[in-house]
Amino acid sequence: MDLLIRNETPEDYRQVEELTREAFWNLHVPGCNEHYLVHIMRSHPDFLPEFDFVAVFDNRIVGNIMYVKSCLINEEDLAIDTITFGPVSVLPEYQKKGVGSALIKNSIKKAIGYGYKAIIIEGHPYNYCKHGFVGSKSVNVGDSEGRYPYSLLVLEIEKGCLQNHEWKFHPSSVYDLNENDFSNYDKLFLPKEKGYKPTQEEFNIASNAFIE
Repeated sequence: MDLLIRNETPEDYRQVEELTREAFWNLHVPGCNEHYLVHIMRSHPDFLPEFDFVAVFDNRIVGNIMYVKSCLINEEDLAIDTITFGPVSVLPEYQKKGVGSALIKNSIKKAIGYGYKAIIIEGHPYNYCKHGFVGSKSVNVGDSEGRYPYSLLVLEIEKGCLQNHEWKFHPSSVYDLNENDFSNYDKLFLPKEKGYKPTQEEFNIASNAFIE
């Protein structure tokens, strides 16, 4: 696909939220909240507008990726500034055509230029290990309780920067969504039927799995 990848503009906001809603509807849970997350992320202090990209094909926005600040803190209380992306959204009819991969690769190159040491995300390893991400335990990165979630993935931009320490990941507070808030926000969109998909059980299993 001949994609144009550029920064999101305010004129894109509604279209990006609509495509995000389409991309995630009934995927992880009945309905979704990712479009509300996109909405509030732009005004959050951790938001990184220079890492907010859309993918355009045939004059239509078909994908989006957004980043926020995060950090790692080790056993000596030494902190490293990291960045986190999510959601990565692609319209259903353009999925599995390289749109998401193009957005991820483009943003990783951008991160290298900004001097960030690592990108930390939560997602399915199948989707991200092909981009160089590894399981968090292999680089000594745990969650705030010191556990190693199956879904916690790390890309060392500066190779070896996490060696010889034990790290805890501290994500942005933007991901702490209020259920009532996003339910009310969803009412501003055209009604869609909530339902069950097998991917919801897969998501539930992956979200509650830890590496020993």
